[in-house]
Amino acid sequence: MERNTWTGVELRHLVALDAVARHRSFGQAARELGYTQSAVSQQIAQLERVVGQRLVDRPGGPRRVDLTDAGRLLLRHADAIVAQLDAAQADMAALAEGAAGPLRVGIYQSVGARILPALLRRFRGEWPRVDVHVREETDAADLLRLLEHGELDLTFADLPLPDGPFESNEVLRDPYVLIVGAGSELATRDAAPPLRELSGVPLIGWRSTGEPETFLRGRVPDLNVVFRTDDNGTLMGLVAEGLGVAVVPRLVVNPRNPSLVALPFGTRIPPRDIAIVWHRDRYRSAAAEAFAGLARDMGEEYVSASGSSPAMAANTSRRPGR
Repeated sequence: MERNTWTGVELRHLVALDAVARHRSFGQAARELGYTQSAVSQQIAQLERVVGQRLVDRPGGPRRVDLTDAGRLLLRHADAIVAQLDAAQADMAALAEGAAGPLRVGIYQSVGARILPALLRRFRGEWPRVDVHVREETDAADLLRLLEHGELDLTFADLPLPDGPFESNEVLRDPYVLIVGAGSELATRDAAPPLRELSGVPLIGWRSTGEPETFLRGRVPDLNVVFRTDDNGTLMGLVAEGLGVAVVPRLVVNPRNPSLVALPFGTRIPPRDIAIVWHRDRYRSAAAEAFAGLARDMGEEYVSASGSSPAMAANTSRRPGR
C-alpha cells in the first residue's frame, strides 16, 4: 500500500467511522451526524477504498453492523485524531479569547531586572495558558521598530514616543540618580551635588542611549565621560570600583547592592517616563490588555515602594512624536 494514497483520508470519514462504531448502525450514525444514511455508507465505502481494507461488517437485515479487526485498529488512530481536533478547536477558541497562545513582549535591561520578574509571575498566575516570549534590546527604538513590523505585541519604551502607529499606557516616572561607590566622598551626601560640581568628575556613560548625557551637556562644564557601555552590570561594576560615577534612572540601580549609593537629583533632571506600548492598528488580545494593565499596576507599586511621585499622564494616550 502506497503511503501517499492515505492523503485521501478525510476527517469526515473518520468521524463517520467513529459514529458507526458507537451506534453499530448506519441509520443512527447518520441521525447523529445530520447526514442521510446513504451519505454515511458512502463515506465508509470511500474510507475502505483509500485504506484498502474492509472496515465494517454489514450482515444485512435487522442485525447490527460491527467493525472488522482493521476497522477497530483504524478507529484507535481515528479517536486520537478526533481528540486532537477537539483540542485544537478549544485552543483556537481560547486564543480568540486571549486565554492561550503566545504574547510577545519587548523590554530593555532595567525593566527586565526590576519590573518584569514580578510582572511575569503575576501574569502567569492569572493567564496560565499564555506563553510569554520576551525580546530584549538595548535601544527602545529597536523595540518600537519590531512592534511596528508585527514582531512584538507589546513593548516597553520611553515617552514621548516617535511618530508611528503607537498607543501607550504610562507605567511609571523614573527619576534620575547619581550612583557612586560606597567608598566615595560623595556617598555621605543625602542628595546629588549641583550639576556644575560634576565638572571634570569621571563619568561612566552609555554607548547607545543619548539620555541623560544630552541633558547634561551644556549644564555640566567639562563633562568628562571616561567609559561607555550598554551593559548595566558593567556600568555599576565600574562605579563600585571607584572608576567613575554615573547618572542613571533609579530603576537601573539594585538597592540591595551595598557597594553603590544612589543620590537623588530631585527635579534637576527630568525623569524618564516608561510606557507599555502597542500598535494602534492591530488587534489587541484580552491577554495583551491584561498584561498592559498589570504593567501599570506594577509601576504604581514600584513607585509606592520607592517613595517617588506617581506617573501623571493619563492611563491611555496617543502620544505625539518628538
